Amino acid sequence: MRLSGKNIIITGSAQGIGLAIAERLISEGANVGIADKNFAAAQAAATKLSSSGANALALEVDVTQREQLQAIIQQFVGKFGSLDCFFNNAGLNVPMPFLEVTESNWDLIMKVNSLGVLLGTQEAAKQMIAQGNGGKIINTASIAGREGYADFAPYSASKFAVVALIQAGARALASHGITVNGFSPGVVATPLWDQLDKDLMNMGASSREGEALEAFSQNILLGRPASPKDIAGTAFFLASSDSDYMTGQIVAIDGGMVLV
Repeated sequence: MRLSGKNIIITGSAQGIGLAIAERLISEGANVGIADKNFAAAQAAATKLSSSGANALALEVDVTQREQLQAIIQQFVGKFGSLDCFFNNAGLNVPMPFLEVTESNWDLIMKVNSLGVLLGTQEAAKQMIAQGNGGKIINTASIAGREGYADFAPYSASKFAVVALIQAGARALASHGITVNGFSPGVVATPLWDQLDKDLMNMGASSREGEALEAFSQNILLGRPASPKDIAGTAFFLASSDSDYMTGQIVAIDGGMVLV
């Protein structure tokens, strides 16, 4: 129970990586805000997590809207008393061939994946500064923030931006005792990849169900895609006191896809 008494919000945590992180942090004693645009799914997740006596609060948020982020932070702090750690995890991808990427596709992905991280970092930091006890901000980057992919150009650009925001945030907030770090997953078997698989089939980049996941997984040294639980351990480390002397860093959890 190494996070006992810690109060943590995770955006995009009604499913996938975010939900696995929530489960791990709750198992370590944290009070967790399940923040998601899909409020019904957030409620279902919070109810399930709370059935064992844990404290999970469903929060409805569109991370591109500053006032909604402010509202969920105040709602969460009103219930649990403080905000000690904030995960900017919400994100999406809508693949398109490089030469066919539209302005609307670019704007959507960049707004959620990049602007959402900036706004979340700002609003979480303001709350932590007001509390006066420091805090931790942890952002979900990606292997696509280390290499650009032809059919994921806006997504790659958005995740490169997340890396920049981690570094900029670390420099801006260190004097307040706030650390800013992130992690970069590779291929993770989640509902996001299920949808990517369908999208890539529809645009002719793959010919059968599961082919895209298999193709992207070929270069994983450990021989398989990650499960969300494979990510949760590193997320716990970053949320715990073990990472207190880290800031501005991105931890790769990709099974050995990119070696730099």
